[in-house]
Amino acid sequence: MTFVRVCGLGELEEDTPKRVELDGTPVSIVQTEGEVFAIHDICSHANVSLAEGEVDDCHIECWLHGSRFDLRSGKPDALPATRPVPVYPVKIDGDDVLVSLTQES
Repeated sequence: MTFVRVCGLGELEEDTPKRVELDGTPVSIVQTEGEVFAIHDICSHANVSLAEGEVDDCHIECWLHGSRFDLRSGKPDALPATRPVPVYPVKIDGDDVLVSLTQES
């Protein structure tokens, strides 16, 4: 599994998604509840950026229609989305946040 540096820990604000692109793949990086998560940045329902939404209780909410996705699994827990979005493995190396595009789910 190959990990790529996407940002520094100091660049992340708690509960504020940061959009990055890895090899043309849009990814939201989210620091919340003491962990850092990487989730595909495009909502499976409306094809809009999840990084523009809000984070609460380890979930990210799509700003357009209110679909919520679990940052750990990518599974939706609020309609209208019914399909999950990919989540990606994250490693922290010192101050570096590293992500692999190999999907965890």
